[in-house]
Amino acid sequence: MDAHPIPAPPLALRQPPRSTAPSRSRRAATLAAALAAALAAAVLLAHPRAARAQQPLQDSVRAQLDRLPARSSIYAVNLKSGDTVSVRPDQPMNTLSVIKLPVLVAAFRDAEAGQLDLDARYTIRPEDLRRGSGLLQTFAPGLQPTWRDILTQMIVTSDNTATDLVIRRVGPARVNALLDTLGLRQTRLRSTTGQLFRGVWALANPANDTLSDRTVFLRGFPSDSQAARRSFAFEGDSTKWLGRSTAREMTRLLTLLYQGKLANAADTKAMIDILLQQFYSSRLPRRIAFRADVAHKTGDWPPYAGNDVGIILYPGGPTVVSVFTNQNRGSFYDLEETIGRIAEELIDTWK
Repeated sequence: MDAHPIPAPPLALRQPPRSTAPSRSRRAATLAAALAAALAAAVLLAHPRAARAQQPLQDSVRAQLDRLPARSSIYAVNLKSGDTVSVRPDQPMNTLSVIKLPVLVAAFRDAEAGQLDLDARYTIRPEDLRRGSGLLQTFAPGLQPTWRDILTQMIVTSDNTATDLVIRRVGPARVNALLDTLGLRQTRLRSTTGQLFRGVWALANPANDTLSDRTVFLRGFPSDSQAARRSFAFEGDSTKWLGRSTAREMTRLLTLLYQGKLANAADTKAMIDILLQQFYSSRLPRRIAFRADVAHKTGDWPPYAGNDVGIILYPGGPTVVSVFTNQNRGSFYDLEETIGRIAEELIDTWK
């Protein structure tokens, strides 16, 4: 979506990535080493000292988050040492596109079970297209990506067209059932992106609640003088969220992924490799891109919310971290810079 004078935001930033993305060979080497350490990390997490926190780091991270005029939370764990940082880790947060992570896991599990052929092709129809983040909306209908391509775009460019295709394919109830089996009771997929964007229009006029997905796509987003006010309220309304989670639970999901407990070895590697290709690099990787690889997923409603969750792969790690910021009333640059500084401080401390 093109920017408006008062933007009604999509689910992920559309700024270009920094030219600091790790090379494919570097990613592969780092991932191989990380997966080799997964078993040792699993043993460590079961040890009582895995719950300890380092107070100076804890205090610094809390102070940085508390300076933001936003609702915020974090849960980070170094899988090598068991050290943790925790600020409001169990506070339910608006995930925005971070909820695409369990959708990805559900799809790969379906593929492993023979219920989804990742090499089969799907023909994109006009009614499939969604606004906000992603590239599939820029192509003429009739494009035929594989399901593997669709899953990749759902994460790498946070593609909303791809997201709704996958949600429809795996089923939202089955995604939530999977989360239940993993003990992640606070994490839920609440809607599709099509339903979310229709809700934005319904705020402007309740009659818009009957608009088709195609009509919502063609209209884009409201840009009237009250659009920003409505968007801020909409982002904070938990009944309207695309997804809900907590920092602790999202870090737990990523830890299970890293440990190979969500899929077989090949699919675990494939999912982490997709996360390593993340297009948006203005938060967790912001200040550490030359020092670490970050397998991560963002979730955005700029300037009101900016989340990032991921696995930081570096010699002192891996470190798994989830940072959520909702209802931001200040500078979005400061929000992103804060998340970047926190990631830098984590790896500087957990060497």
